[in-house]
Parts: sequence; C-alpha cells; structure tokens
Amino acid sequence: MDAQQLLDLYAAGERNFAGVNLMGANLERAQLQDINLQGASLGAANLRRANLSQADLSGAFLFRADLSMAKLVSANLEGIDLTKANLGSAYLAKTNLRNAKLSGATLNHVSFLRANLESINLCGANLQGINFRGANLSYANLSWANLAGARLSGAILTGANFNGIKLTEAYMNGVNLIGVELDGVDLSSAKLNGATLTDANLSVANLSYSHIRTAHLERVNLQAANLEGSDLMSAELSEANLAKANLQASNLQKADLTGANLNKADLAQADLSQASFQNAYLWGANLAVSSIDGANFTGANLRGAKEQGVQWQRAILEQTTLPNGKVAGGL
Repeated sequence: MDAQQLLDLYAAGERNFAGVNLMGANLERAQLQDINLQGASLGAANLRRANLSQADLSGAFLFRADLSMAKLVSANLEGIDLTKANLGSAYLAKTNLRNAKLSGATLNHVSFLRANLESINLCGANLQGINFRGANLSYANLSWANLAGARLSGAILTGANFNGIKLTEAYMNGVNLIGVELDGVDLSSAKLNGATLTDANLSVANLSYSHIRTAHLERVNLQAANLEGSDLMSAELSEANLAKANLQASNLQKADLTGANLNKADLAQADLSQASFQNAYLWGANLAVSSIDGANFTGANLRGAKEQGVQWQRAILEQTTLPNGKVAGGL
C-alpha cells in the first residue's frame, strides 16, 4: 500500500490499517484522526504536521520518521518505536507513551501535557523547555537528561531516576519528590514553590536563586548545598540538614527550621525575619544576616557562630546558647 491508497481509503471511511507497510511514505499534513495503525511499519515516513489525534499506533515502527509539529492528542503510542524519530514541536497531550522507545529522538519543544510516560527511558535526552505539565513520569529514567527550562509542574515523578539530571530554570511548582535522590543536581533558578521534598537527598545540590516558597522540606538533606539567593519564604525545613550549606542572601522569612542542623552554614546577608530556629543547631554558622527581626531561637545552640552586627534584641532568645557559650533567658 502506498500513501495515496491509504488516504483514499481513509476518505472513504476506512479506519483500520493495522500492520500496514508504509515505510518512507509521504503523509505530510495528512488528517488521520482515529486511524488504527497498530503494529504498522512507518520507518522514515514523513508525518510532518500530520493530525493523528486519537490514533492507535501501539507497537508501530517509526524509526527515523518525521513527526515534527504533528498532532497526536490522546493517541495510543504504547510500545511504539520512535528511535531517532523527529518529534520537534509535536503536540502529544494526553498521549499514552508507556514503554515507548525514544532513544536518539529529537524532542525539542515537544508538549507532553498530561501524557503517560510511565517507565519511559529518556536517559541522556535533550529535553530543554519541554512541557511535562501533569505528565505521568513515574519510574522514568531521566538520568543525565537536560531538562533546563522544562515545565514539570503537577507531573508525577514517583520512582523516577534523576541521576546527573539538569533542571536549571525548570518549572516544578507543586511536584511531589518525597525521598528522591537529587544529590549534586543542578536546580539553579528552578521554580519549586509548594513542592514536597520531605526526606529527599539534595546534598551538594545547586539551588542558587531558586524559588522554594511554602515548600515541604522536612528532614531534607541539604548538606553543603548551594542556596545562595534562594527564596525559602514560609518553607517547612524542620529537622533539615543544612550543615555547611551556602544560604548567603537567601530569604528565610517565616520559614520553619525547628530542630534543623545549620552547623557552619553561611547565612551572610540572609533575611531571617520571623523564622523559627527553635532547638536548631547553628554551631560556627555565619550569622552576619541582613535581618533577624522576630526570629525565634528558643532552645537553639549558636556556640561559636559569627555574629558581627547582629541585633539580638530583635530576636526571641529563650534558653538559647549564644556564640560566646552563655545561655540567654531572654534579651
């Protein structure tokens, strides 16, 4: 069967083309909504700007096919082979790509809005600026992928592999990353407002100038992480490990750091207004902060902390061990 025969039969009402051989066929701009191409051979086919919405391409072979700017809304692509295919600027909203093969595929500016990408392998893929909003990426392999500027807000990331991933300027507001391994990951300038990172490992991660307002970071490991200039206003950081972390010029207004470990952390020029450091450890920390107004240090241990210019009278000090080792009952 050639491309024209398929188009003629489709125009006559036929929709079932399962298993058809259309290797190298030219179907550019074809309108093929609801077509059944299950198991079809479409290697090197030209499907540029084609409309394949609600199509069934499960198990199909599209090696090196051109699907740039194609529309595949709510299509079934489960088990499809898209190895080295061109999907640049394609629209795959609500598409099922479970167990799809995308090795070497071009994915620039693809929209996977609310798509099912469960267990997909995107190891080392260039996913800059990609739209994964609301997508199911559970157990996906994203190791060494470049997701700079990617949109991941509302995405399901349970069990995903983030080893070596790049998330600079990524949009991750509200994502659930409980217990994930993100040690050493680049999240600079990322948007993580309202995200849940409870018990996550972000040691030595780069979160400089990131937006993490109202995020849940209870018991998170941020040891030696770079949080310079980050916005952590009203973040939940109780029992977090921030030892040796760089928090210079960060915004910690109203943040909860109850029981947190900030030993030798650098808080120079940070804003601690109305933050809670109750029972926190700040041994040897740099507390040359920009503001400490209303910060609560009840039961905190600040032994050996650098306090140049700190106006302790503006903070709450009850049973607080001061930098000089004395215990303040309230100043």
